[in-house]
Amino acid sequence: MRYYFLITGILCIVYYLILVWYSRKLRSTFAVFWLFGGGVHLILGCAPFPAYMYTLIALVCAAGWICLAAVEAKILSGMVSRCDRETDWIIVLGAQVKGRNITDSLKRRLDKAVTYLKRFPETKVIVSGGQGPGEEISEAEAMAEYMIRCGISSRRIIKEDLSTSTRENLQYSRKYVDADKEKIGIVTNGFHMYRALLIAAREGYRNVYKIPASSNPVFQINYLMREFFAVIHVWLSDKMK
Repeated sequence: MRYYFLITGILCIVYYLILVWYSRKLRSTFAVFWLFGGGVHLILGCAPFPAYMYTLIALVCAAGWICLAAVEAKILSGMVSRCDRETDWIIVLGAQVKGRNITDSLKRRLDKAVTYLKRFPETKVIVSGGQGPGEEISEAEAMAEYMIRCGISSRRIIKEDLSTSTRENLQYSRKYVDADKEKIGIVTNGFHMYRALLIAAREGYRNVYKIPASSNPVFQINYLMREFFAVIHVWLSDKMK
């Protein structure tokens, strides 16, 4: 078990350093998790625990890996297929805007949406996202501006600019669509799709289709781990209602 903790700890810290180097930030999205996790693993690997303690820790780790694998399988299921049919609407879920500039994850969602809208010219689009800290305009406004620059008519775009979470994206977008009857595509990054569909079902969407966008490959493991905790949170929140 010592070697497991030492090797895992080193790998976590190396991945953290890769994220820092790539993003030029010490605290990019969720990256500190890998630094903290790596440190904990190294401490466990160096600590002079008796043999029975390592047996107990091994059982806890095995249970953790099983739980992680089960949840990640659900998350990955949201990435494996896509909508190849025309829908009445697509909803593009918002992501961080820096000032007035869209970030990489949001650009990937918008590029996917633009490609889809050009293929299906009768489909309308809702861009969903409010204004948060560090954002000069709402995410919806930034998204609409980008899509118009890409050749999508403003007449096809509805801006939902009040939401601050995935659940609110879908709650507030409902007033523009018939969630019971109309076909609605959801556009988000693949790692986020399972949670988005889970929330959409809770919010009463009956005919939902996946339109997953790509994500930055360097951050993919980071996103998948962050999404693990987000999905657990959604499951627990629903159970507590």
